[in-house]
Order: sequence, then structure tokens, then C-alpha cells
Amino acid sequence: MKTYFSALFLCFVLFSSIAKAADKPLIYKINLKKEIGSTTWLYVQNGLREATELDADGILIHMNTYGGAVVFADSIRTALLNSQIPVYVFIDNNAASAGALIAVACDSIYMRKGATIGAASVVNESGEKMPDKYQSYMRATIRATAEAHGKDTIMHGKERIVTWRRDPIIAEAFVDEYVQIPGIVDSTHILTFTVDDAIKYGYCEGIAETPDEIITKLLHYPQYTMKEYRATAFDEVKGFLTNPALQVIFIMLIIGGIYFELQTPGMGFPSIIAVAAAVLYFTPLYIDGLAEHWEIAVFIIGLILIVLEIFVIPGFGIAGVSGIVMMIGSLSLALINNVEFDFSGVSGNAAGSAVFEVFAGLVLSVIAITWLSSRIGAKGFFQKLALEATQQVSDGYISVSQEPAGLIGKTGITKTVLRPSGTILVDGELYDAVSELGFIDKGVSVLIVKYETGQVYVEIEYIKN
Repeated sequence: MKTYFSALFLCFVLFSSIAKAADKPLIYKINLKKEIGSTTWLYVQNGLREATELDADGILIHMNTYGGAVVFADSIRTALLNSQIPVYVFIDNNAASAGALIAVACDSIYMRKGATIGAASVVNESGEKMPDKYQSYMRATIRATAEAHGKDTIMHGKERIVTWRRDPIIAEAFVDEYVQIPGIVDSTHILTFTVDDAIKYGYCEGIAETPDEIITKLLHYPQYTMKEYRATAFDEVKGFLTNPALQVIFIMLIIGGIYFELQTPGMGFPSIIAVAAAVLYFTPLYIDGLAEHWEIAVFIIGLILIVLEIFVIPGFGIAGVSGIVMMIGSLSLALINNVEFDFSGVSGNAAGSAVFEVFAGLVLSVIAITWLSSRIGAKGFFQKLALEATQQVSDGYISVSQEPAGLIGKTGITKTVLRPSGTILVDGELYDAVSELGFIDKGVSVLIVKYETGQVYVEIEYIKN
């Protein structure tokens, strides 16, 4: 009996522990501690997918970034706004530029002492501010992101006050120095908040030094389980290969490689470049589910049609045009997240971005082809890629021997019948010769009158009396 109760007690403790563990909320953490780009966008995509599969109770973005590409920041902020799981962000030190846009998209913002958020103007690779049309787009995007969090109703005595949870005008001031907010920023500076300012004006929900402090003290989860997204080496490579700038270069190499291969006999270096670029372009898109079998098949069929048009079908007509259209269409469609032939879920921005990338690659390929065509055979590295030297007569280069030219004026004997060509004997040497006046019989004395195009010309020698 004692053994029975002991076993029953152990089962109770075990099931209690399991139930207690099951009651712990799951927090899924995604690190954004590098430049915002294709790789960080991949982190967020995979992290959100895994968090949803695990039915996480919250997602914590651990951020420390100076910004990055706006196009990827926009994709990340859209994904976070559409997340069914609450998203929190911990600004470890910096949330600048694209990082500020992502932070504003999160449901709650927490910051470490000394951290900053803001300075979201669009700049180029050199850090110079882009023209106003780019700033206008960023202003509208970050304002819409702030507005997406809606408004709060605050009771001040008997007065009901409705205010934005995140003031959209403040969000605009992160981007545009001409936005003036009395008491916050004048019209000469782009707004950047410290922790105290962010809390005061609704852009920070609390101060914390660690993610654990956020979860236990600010989210009030004394017991919790944390799962962190771990990027693999494949993620890093895939993120690198799906960078739009690199994809444009791949397109340029594909088109350029095909062009130069068609200009030379056999299969050589240009075809290797084109095939390698095509593999690097389509492989990560195929693995990611963007490029489908039929899209890759369309690309191959288009290439075959172009080859047939050049080498088999005379002129340039339907096959060539169809091949070009199919290749461009395939490269564009591979960038769009369609399901087979269903494009209902594809946004206009995504389609426009895909077409822009492909045409940018085409333009660069035309420029590169024109430049390389003028450089091949010239000085430097390109000198070895083609034979440009010419063999001039003035340099001593001749196509045939000029020795028979010295025979002009000499006489010889026909060794064969000239009909009108045959063989003659001159100074004990045999030469091929052509009669200037038609048939000449064998054994007749002839006079060599000229030497042209490697051929000796003769006439019958008439002896003067």
C-alpha cells in the first residue's frame, strides 16, 4: 500500500510539473543586430513562421542597428504589423533610419538607458540625403505605421481625451527636418529621441537592461520559456544571394554571357559565366518557393528559341522576339510570390519591384556589352581576350611567296599542254603557269609576262628575225 501511494504521489508531482511547464508563456526572440537588408528580412520571415508554428505568446525583436535598405525595412514592418502574435522590440542601443521604421511597427517599444530612436531620413551609400521624392515616400510610410497602432482614450477628470498611441507627426519628424513640433523639434533638425523623450511622447513603453527584464518586469511573465531564432550558414548565403543589387548583377551576367557566347564558336568562358549566374539567381528563389518549375522552364525555352533564331531560322522574327519575352518574363516572375498561375496575392509594389530589377539588369548588360566590345583586344587585361593584331605587308607579312615575280621577262619551255594552265620549265625549275592566249602545245617556248595572285602568266615567245 505504501508503495502504491508513493507511486501515485510521484505521478502527481510529474504531471504537475508538466502542467506548470505547459503554462509558461513562450517568447520567441529574433535578433536584428546588423544592417537591415535581405539577410535580416530572411531572419524575420523564418522567425515569424516558426513562432506561429510554435504558437508563441509573444515575439521579441532584439535590435541594435543603424539602418539599411528601405525596401527590406518596409517588408519587415509590414510583416510585423500583420503578425497575429504581439511583437515587442528591445532597442539595445540604436534604432536609426530603417531600424526606427521597424521599431515603430512593433506593438511595444522598450529601450536600454542611453539608447536612441529616430533619424530615419533616406540616404544613399555615401550617407548623403536622397531627393525629396524618396523622403516623401518614407514620411508617408512611417506615418502610416504610427497610425496603424490606433488611438487611446484617456479620461482626464470628466473629460474624455482621444489621442494617437503613437503620434504620426512625430514619426514624420524622424524623417523630415522641415516638420516642426513646438516643444519637441524645430524646423532645422531631424528628430531623434533619447529614452526619456521616447517615454514622454509615447514612443517607448519602458526602460530595461536585458530581454529578461522586459519579460519578467514589464510584461509580467515571472516564469517563461524563450526560443531564439538561430540563423544557419545557409540563411546567410541565401540572404546574400537574394540581395536585389546582386540579383541585378546576375541578370547582367546572364544576358552578357549569352550574347558573347553567341558571338564565338563552341562553348567557352561566356557560357560558364551565364550558366553560373543563372544557377545563383534561380536556386535561392526556387528553394524559397518563389521560382517554380514552370518559370525556370520558360527561361530555358526562351533561351532555346533565341539560339534557334540565330543559328537555324533566317532573319530575326517571331522565335527571337518570343524567346526574349519569355526570358524577361521568367526572370521577373521568379521574383514574385505567386502560386503557380495565381497572382491574386501579388501586390503592385512587388510586381513593380521585380520588373524594375530585371530591366535594371538588362540596361546594365547593354552598357557592359557595349563597353566590353570596345575594350576587348585593347591594352591591359582585355588584350588577351581577342586577337586584334593585323599582318601588314609593310611589316614583311605576305600571303604567298613573291619569288616567281622575278621570272617576269624570262623564257621557258612548256612541259605539259597549257589548257590554259599547265607546267613550264624555267632555269631547270618547274612552275605552274597559265596561258594568256589560250591553248599552247607541249614543248613550245613561252615568255613569262606577269605574276599575279600567286600565279605565273605566259605567252608564246615569238623569235624576231
